[in-house]
Amino acid sequence: GMVDTSKWSDMALDPSGASYLVSETIWTKGLRGDRQDMISVYDKTDLKLQAEIPMPGRLLIGERKNNFVVSDDGKTAYVYNLSPASSVNVVDLARRKFVQTVDLPGCASLMPNGNTGFVALCGDGSLASVTVSGKTSKLVHTAPFHSATNDPIFDNYVYDRRKASAIFLSYTGLVTEAKLGAMPTVAPSWSLQQAAGVRAGEIKPLEVNWYPGGRQPLALHRANGTLYVLMHMGEYWSHKDPGTELWVVDVAAKKVTKRLPLKGFADHVEVSQDAKPLLFLNGGQSLEDSGAGHVWVLDATTFEVKHEINRGGGGVIATIDPR
Repeated sequence: GMVDTSKWSDMALDPSGASYLVSETIWTKGLRGDRQDMISVYDKTDLKLQAEIPMPGRLLIGERKNNFVVSDDGKTAYVYNLSPASSVNVVDLARRKFVQTVDLPGCASLMPNGNTGFVALCGDGSLASVTVSGKTSKLVHTAPFHSATNDPIFDNYVYDRRKASAIFLSYTGLVTEAKLGAMPTVAPSWSLQQAAGVRAGEIKPLEVNWYPGGRQPLALHRANGTLYVLMHMGEYWSHKDPGTELWVVDVAAKKVTKRLPLKGFADHVEVSQDAKPLLFLNGGQSLEDSGAGHVWVLDATTFEVKHEINRGGGGVIATIDPR
């Protein structure tokens, strides 16, 4: 099935699996006129519109998983905004009502913090933890753990609701795990390349190496702790180049267990969360048509190609994370 949305919309999945949620913006005269920002709620069975929840604004940008996130209990939505100050709209999904806008200076890219608020990445290299209670909020920062100037983090990182944790990946291939909470704790970073037995990624120009890349370069199977990362041969700052290999990583052991050459060039990767998971990749069959929306579906254990779908979709991939 298909839900028709406005351009630059963001999608989130109700953790209970009952609804598809779309944070979107429309204008009364197409691309001009009166602006209307809302969360649209669609039934998962028949895809019919259930509700529109008005809100004051949102950031207009596509291909981001973490501009629109939902609390673990599915009761609260957090929508990133930039007007031009950085802020977050808090929406009560149970009452289908906008609650407040929370200032988030210098930070962006959200993940839920249980049912109490959200955590965001910040330009100074820290994590901001925001606790929301009614119409009040409290913000605290961790110490900086990365350099947003020299080695930024991919904003389509992964969040694990079961473990209340997140895994971040930098442009050079550094993996960082963080335990969320009122004050998140951040573990030391480690090199993805060294975990595969090759030299670590560098920020020096003209240093050709294996680097992560793509629009959605990593996916996590939460139950078994397996991370899947799109990799390509290139130089630092080639982070948007699509993947030519898929690296399979045992996060607990900090070890790359398999390097899988791809049939094409993949921009996005995601994995289902069941006991026999499937991998979903999209991109192109050649470098020239990368992003054209060719979809591969693989067995996430044997890596057998189960399906190939031409023009199956070229955007961010989402899968249900069952409770």
